[in-house]
Amino acid sequence: MLSLMIGAIGVVYGDIGTSPLYAMKEAFNGAHALSPEPQNILGVLSLVFWALTIVVSLKYVLFMMRADNKGEGGIMALIALTQRIKKDNSRLRGLLASLGLFGAALFYGDGMITPAISVLSAVEGIAVTAPALESWVIPLAVVVLVLLFLFQPRGTAGIGRLFGPIMVGWFLVLALLGVINIIQHPLVLKAMNPAYGIDLLLHHGWFGFLVLGTVVLAITGAEALYTDMGHFGRRPIQFAWFGFVWPALLLNYFGQGALLLSDPMAARNPFYLMAPSWALYPIIALATAATVIASQAVITGAFSVTRQAIQLGYIPRMQMLHTSEREVGQIYIPFVNWLLMLGVVALVVGFGSSSNLAAAYGIAVTATMAIDTLLVFFVIYGLWRWHWAAAVAIITVFLVIDLAFVSANLMKVIHGGWFPLLIATVIFTLLATWKKGRNILIQRLQADAIDIGFFVTNIEKHPPIRVPGTAVFLTTRSTGVPHALLHNLAHNKVLHEQVVLLTVVTADVPFIPMNERTEITSLGNGFYRALFHFGYKDEPDVPATLAQCESLGLKFNMLETSFFLSRETLIPTHLPGMVPWREKLFITMARNASSAMTLFKIPANRVIELGTQVEL
Repeated sequence: MLSLMIGAIGVVYGDIGTSPLYAMKEAFNGAHALSPEPQNILGVLSLVFWALTIVVSLKYVLFMMRADNKGEGGIMALIALTQRIKKDNSRLRGLLASLGLFGAALFYGDGMITPAISVLSAVEGIAVTAPALESWVIPLAVVVLVLLFLFQPRGTAGIGRLFGPIMVGWFLVLALLGVINIIQHPLVLKAMNPAYGIDLLLHHGWFGFLVLGTVVLAITGAEALYTDMGHFGRRPIQFAWFGFVWPALLLNYFGQGALLLSDPMAARNPFYLMAPSWALYPIIALATAATVIASQAVITGAFSVTRQAIQLGYIPRMQMLHTSEREVGQIYIPFVNWLLMLGVVALVVGFGSSSNLAAAYGIAVTATMAIDTLLVFFVIYGLWRWHWAAAVAIITVFLVIDLAFVSANLMKVIHGGWFPLLIATVIFTLLATWKKGRNILIQRLQADAIDIGFFVTNIEKHPPIRVPGTAVFLTTRSTGVPHALLHNLAHNKVLHEQVVLLTVVTADVPFIPMNERTEITSLGNGFYRALFHFGYKDEPDVPATLAQCESLGLKFNMLETSFFLSRETLIPTHLPGMVPWREKLFITMARNASSAMTLFKIPANRVIELGTQVEL
């Protein structure tokens, strides 16, 4: 348990753990800054305290983490869970899937801002200690971030074991700095009274409501607790939060408040000004390390979400490299890595400071939280069978808070909040177009499919030449004859002694046990139908799974086995389906998709690709 807790502290809490670098600073320096008066300081602290308590502790740590899919959490797990509700209501399930997909798309927009604002806010500590070096902040932040992305192909298996101890040290420093300042001004603890937060909202009216847009900076990263549940388990994450992370964060925020009560001029950067001058440079170094670790967690999360989306059929196949021989989840996706790097560097250079980035940060986070709340309602009502009144009551509380944060952050759209929304809209369009295009393509292929029973019967009546070995024809359909098989027979006039029609099925659960993955059906005359079932977080290793089929009556010699893939050439038509621009977009995505052999770990020298034309 202790080992898992330290691991969770190193991976799960990086984002929310680096929020003290900028959250309080933006409340009194940002676009909608308050004056650092005692009532305002206590009011902001009260809102931060109750946001961490209700949104993080109650909603995510205690409630949302119960909505797991065989131990896995996150937006993809919620999408999978909602697809089990009312199988006869395809419209509702489609709407929930689209809502979840937009939440997943928002993750990528948020994933660009998080590394940018975290590293930039850490490096800005240099300007506090040496104002003459302020011009070096942007170049140094860019160098740190570029090095981080360049390091990704090497993987994090080697340095990953250091993340936990470093972040433990970070949270200890947060707590220590907070305690030192609270001792000097203990009256700051009055802010735990929610009356101070309510008074701030009522006293400042609309302007006070907009302050929620800066308060939300203290809870960014809350969804990571839920998303990374599968890596460490629910209990270690909960114990680490309540026993270590939450107290450290609260002590630091209240310590910053105590400093501001005694010295309002410290509002320009209360985190670094809490520390004694002799400790500033070590704390800057530790803060930079902590923000790099937080950024690494976001990047790793982007790789993980992308792989799950590929498995579930929402994204075209793309090159995926494994960076660890022991850890299955250690992957590297070049396209995603370089896309994130370009976006992050553009944000750092374009916005120029963490304060400017904070003005754009929050809209994607709060929208994702609201989507989580809506999806989990259907889980507790449709799957858990809660009484509708209880489900509505608890979800209403969370949704009102989520929508308040979303509304307060809407003003950020004109200050740069449009960027994560634009990224999310583009990615959602790509995800939805690929999913719908694949469904239309499968329908077109099924319409022209030849019944496998009829085909096998004709082979028996008019047998072609059979050659030694096994031919495995990969097909997305578990019925009919694959086009690649028809092309091979038409051009080569031969069939292998053993012909396997293989369909890989991705289930809506994260993992499927090895003994439940394979279904083999003999079709006669040396033909077999094989279904391989994988979870959306499993490694779909086709050759390894084939090797385990001997107990089911299929024997494979990989040296005598050839894999046949059908490579469709798509032709746009005026048939019903998608609007022309989406049709062209889908065709472009299909042309650039990686071969199935990269996803299914099939050796390239054993693959034969046969082309076929399909009219969309």
